[in-house]
Order: sequence, then structure tokens, then C-alpha cells
Amino acid sequence: MSFTLEALDERIRLRAGADPAESYTAKLLSEGVERCAKKFGEEASEIIIASVTRDRKGTEGEASDVLYHLLVLLRAAGVPLADVMAQLERRTAQSGLAEKASRGKGTP
Repeated sequence: MSFTLEALDERIRLRAGADPAESYTAKLLSEGVERCAKKFGEEASEIIIASVTRDRKGTEGEASDVLYHLLVLLRAAGVPLADVMAQLERRTAQSGLAEKASRGKGTP
């Protein structure tokens, strides 16, 4: 697979400067971080429903929507994808349980 989150992030960056009347990405970003967060939340709910109902195609589609809307939200919030990826890289240097414990978030 050659398409990456970085490629999607770059596409979002390029479309962010477009006319909101012609680009969904630009429209979302022009409506502010609150709108982007709301849209991300809607998509997150939809992937939950698709996955628990064992709708494989729906889950695939909703997962792509979640990733897209996450990257739009990150852009609206001024958080570079590279910073998120660096955070993930630091966290994977230890076990998930140890990492959670280091943040005071132990297992339930």
C-alpha cells in the first residue's frame, strides 16, 4: 500500500487554502475547531456502530472517515501530525501497560 497518513495530511494541507465553496476540507476548517471536533465525534460514533454490528464494509468506510476527520481536527487545533507520530513512537518504546502506568492510567 502506498497511500499514507502523511500523504492524506498533505492533501488536507493543500486543500485547507482552497475556497470553502469548492472544498469540503476548506469548509470544515473555516467553521473552526468546534465544528471539526463535532464532525470527528460523529464519525467516531459511526465506526463504533459499524464495528459492533460486524459490518466489515461499513467499518472500513467509517475508519477512513475517522482518519480523515482526525487529521482535519488536528490541523484545526494546530497540532502537526508529525508531533502525534512522535508521541506514538515514544509510547511504543515500552509495553502498553507500562506506558499507561507512567501516565497514571492503569488498567481498569
